[in-house]
Amino acid sequence: MSLEIKGTLQQILPVQSGQGRNGPWQKQDFVIQTPGQYPKKVCFTMWGEKANILQSFSAGQELNVAFDVESREYNGKWYTDCKAWKVEAAGSTPQSGMPASDDIPPLDDHDLPSMDDDGDLPF
Repeated sequence: MSLEIKGTLQQILPVQSGQGRNGPWQKQDFVIQTPGQYPKKVCFTMWGEKANILQSFSAGQELNVAFDVESREYNGKWYTDCKAWKVEAAGSTPQSGMPASDDIPPLDDHDLPSMDDDGDLPF
């Protein structure tokens, strides 16, 4: 499940790192606040090298965050994580190489292929 949310960056917490059975790991948590009449604060985690992305942002900046939600059970209790996998400044251009839908002009009738007299397409 992949979700997206927009909010204002409130805080970037210190990087945490350690040694696990699969080798070294690092993670960094950050908190955003959603807009609206009843704003909510949400804490996200970025793992591995992606944690370095957060260094280019500062508190008060509007962000778009793409994330996955995952829950796990430990000793009879359930814990839920919001794992961010993409963070970008709000209003930034899409990086997929495709133009934004606002940049695509509408088609006119003369842009569409026409039929020849015998009903065949011109290609």
